[in-house]
Amino acid sequence: MGVGFVVGVLGVLILSHAAYSTIQYRAMLKITEEEFSGPPINVVVELIAGLMLCMWAALTVPGKFLSILSHSDENRVVALPENLDFMIFNHRGKAIPMGIDAKLK
Repeated sequence: MGVGFVVGVLGVLILSHAAYSTIQYRAMLKITEEEFSGPPINVVVELIAGLMLCMWAALTVPGKFLSILSHSDENRVVALPENLDFMIFNHRGKAIPMGIDAKLK
């Protein structure tokens, strides 16, 4: 397990604790018959910290980003067949009957 994975788990735990704290706070407000105006500041800080940790982990855990530019060296085709005239591609066009050209004329 890498550092990014551990940070992600920690972020999820912090977010879970913030959700539990908010539920507990709302239950306390129901008992005291006060109106809910928003979560306490410590829960908001927990939410922001958990969000930042989860975002950092989501960007670092998957790995290295690869280039999608067409002129990149990483996207070059290694080898092509010698005769490109006989390349066969499977596509939806083969489901169309061949006699359709005669009907259009």
